[in-house]
Parts: sequence; C-alpha cells; structure tokens
Amino acid sequence: MNEEYDVIVLGTGLTECILSGIMSVNGKKVLHMDRNPYYGGESASITPLEDLYKRFKIPGSPPESMGRGRDWNVDLIPKFLMANGQLVKMLLYTEVTRYLDFKVTEGSFVYKGGKIYKVPSTEAEALASSLMGLFEKRRFRKFLVYVANFDEKDPRTFEGIDPKKTTMRDVYKKFDLGQDVIDFTGHALALYRTDDYLDQPCYETINRIKLYSESLARYGKSPYLYPLYGLGELPQGFARYRIAEWIRTHQPSICCLQEIHQTQKDSNLRLSAIYGGTYMLNKPIEEIIVQNGKVIGVKSEGEIARCKQLICDPSYVKDRVEKVGQVIRVICILSHPIKNTNDANSCQIIIPQNQVNRKSDIYVCMISFAHNVAAQGKYIAIVSTTVETKEPEKEIRPALELLEPIEQKFVSISDLLVPKDLGTESQIFISRTYDATTHFETTCDDIKNIYKRMTGSEFDFEEMKRKKNDIYGED
Repeated sequence: MNEEYDVIVLGTGLTECILSGIMSVNGKKVLHMDRNPYYGGESASITPLEDLYKRFKIPGSPPESMGRGRDWNVDLIPKFLMANGQLVKMLLYTEVTRYLDFKVTEGSFVYKGGKIYKVPSTEAEALASSLMGLFEKRRFRKFLVYVANFDEKDPRTFEGIDPKKTTMRDVYKKFDLGQDVIDFTGHALALYRTDDYLDQPCYETINRIKLYSESLARYGKSPYLYPLYGLGELPQGFARYRIAEWIRTHQPSICCLQEIHQTQKDSNLRLSAIYGGTYMLNKPIEEIIVQNGKVIGVKSEGEIARCKQLICDPSYVKDRVEKVGQVIRVICILSHPIKNTNDANSCQIIIPQNQVNRKSDIYVCMISFAHNVAAQGKYIAIVSTTVETKEPEKEIRPALELLEPIEQKFVSISDLLVPKDLGTESQIFISRTYDATTHFETTCDDIKNIYKRMTGSEFDFEEMKRKKNDIYGED
C-alpha cells in the first residue's frame, strides 16, 4: 500500500464506486478502500435476514414463516434505475453491466384521494386512465404530444413557449391542466420532490418527462429497472469487473463467472485491475493526511498511501460535512403484493406532497422474491420521505396504510449530510448522503458534480467514450 496514487476512494457506496470506476477507466491510478468487511456502505444490501434483525435491534430471530435467512438481500436505501437514465449510461460506460442482471419494475403508481392509480405516461394510457375525467384526459393527451414532439434544436416545436424563460406553471396553464394532473406530472413523471420547479423555466421539466417516456418505451411495463439480488450488486459489480479484467490479463485459465466469484472471495479483493484500480475491504482508516490545506495521503494499519485527490462518503470526514435535514425509511416485510397494483411483484408508488398536506413527497419502493431478494412468496416494501416534523413515523402513515397487513417493520432515521465546501482547495471531494427519492437521478447529479470539481470539465458521455478509446483502444 506504500505507493502513490492519482486518486484514493474511501467507501464503497454507489457514488464512490462509480467515480472510482470512471477515474480508473480514464487512466488514473486508483486505490479504493472501505473500513467495512462488506460492499455498499450506507447503500448496502443486508443478508442473511438475521443480520437485518440484529442491525435494527429487533429481539429474537425471524419467524420460520420468513423462510431461509440466506434467501434475503434487503436494501437499506430503496432505489430504482431509470431505464434510459444517467446511471444506466454510467454503468454501460464503465462496462459493469457485464456482471449484473436487471429486471423491469412492473408498474409505477401515484396516490390520489387515498387510492393509487397507474401513472399514465403515453397518449393511450392517458385516454384510458381513471385518474382523470374525459376533458382532462384530452387536455393531458395534448400536453404529452407537445412534450413528445419538443425538440430543443427546433424552435418550431416550441409552440410559442420559450423553454429558457417560460415557467412550468405557465405551461400547465397553457394546456389548462388541473391540480391533480399537475401533481402527478411534476412528481410521478418529472420526479420532482417539491413544487419549487413550478416557477422555474420549463426546459428541465420537459426533458425530465421525456426521459420518463423514453425509459418507459425501452421495456414497456415501467421506466424502472432493478438488479437481481439487490442494489448491493451494483458496487460489487465494479469489483467483479476489475477482477475479471485482472484475471484475463494474468490468469486467463480462469474463464467462468463462478470462478471469478470464487477468486473475488479468495483474494480479499486486493487484485489490481487492468485499469489501474485496487480494492481493499476491511481496511481501518486511521488518518486522512493533509499538508498545507491539501490532501496528500491516507494512513491505514501503519502504512501511508499517497494521493493527489481523495473521494469519500461523509462518514470518513465528519468535520467537513453539515446536516441539512433527515430522511425516514421504513422497511416492511409483506406476504402479499400491494393492493390495486394488479398483483405486481415490483412497483413504485409516489404520494405527491399536496395529496397529504406536506412539503415533500412520500415514496414506496416494492420488490419481491421475483428479484431474488426475499423468500418465496414474500415482498419487501420500503417507505421513505424527508422528515418535516418531530413525529416522522406519523408522517408516513398514509404509505403504511397502503401496505397493510405488515409482517415486520424496520425503522431508520438518517441525517442528510452535504460537504461544507467544494473540495477544490483541499482536493477532498465528499459525496452527499442519499435522499428519499426512489430513483438514482439525484445521485447521478452528485457524481457529475464531483467529477466536474475534480477535473474542471463536464461529464460528457460521448467525450468519455472517445477518451477511453484513446487510452485503451476500441473494443
């Protein structure tokens, strides 16, 4: 470990793993360490089920009705991937998708008046939806046609709207859309957490709705994907990829994924990949060494690894982050699908803020045995929202009522932490903790923001592909 690296990464949360992978693929020498003996950090998947009971201090063992503990992989942070979103593009760029399998989420729903309805996102669904009356359907259909035809490079598609100046509130007025339609459009299609977007230029919102529709068009049932065996597979995928590349170079006789998994276990994850990255789990971090206000290395077990830049999650630098709020998450184990979801094995439900007199939305993310994360016939629904009062469990009651009966609940309240500065002087770049949303788009925004602060340039997928080909040659 007594070497010099371009970048040291502390923590194996998804944000850290993606940035580590991007830097490695860009030709940087990267050392990636985690104090924990497992991947994922705050976004880990917990297995077996007995460990989840211990983590949340639930007395006793899981009942026999829960099946085998090893059949469970329970996410601590509930998230889906937009099929055409930023995270999928990042995973494709770093080639980690070779070592992951995904399943399409079966439905996306929105809450209105105590009931849930499928989110209409196409012209046909808008006309068939029971969420709106006849005339509202026609107006919403016209709005969707406008969004589908909108092309930022062709002013003829603007229809009198200035995307950089006209607010989204005025766009809704133009199409005469009612409050309920505005709620599910802004929160279930554009995926905003609050209504602040209404008085901002409409360009961003239109593109968000287009992303939702394009993601839906890829697979049909919903715009969301979920990895088999849980979200903990995402950070593990980066290690598998690096190990596989190392094996292809140094031990070509090992050829199948099963052997790669075994090598991953046997190596204690200390193999250097062809892209110049090294993973180390279970490494205590004794000190982040700063000289003249700038990071120069990390001390672990008496050794010092030197670096020019450092990426880490907030738990490694508690004096450099500040609290800006809290998130409550409730993991619920069910023996049934959620009512009124057509018996879906997986789905998302968004409860818009206005429906329950709040300032921020409530989210429900449900997956099941169909994704190899629960015992046969069992479902995992995770409720999350930004805390607004001193009684956060009361805040999520509308969501919990949708899930009844609940076999077991695991409640957590986490601080929302953000870095105190940009990190450009110290060269210590700190990720944000995960918010309450059930998608990764805000996480990807954080990744792109850190990348820009580290490199001075925007994260551009096409430009990144060209750089990668310059460094390693085309595939």
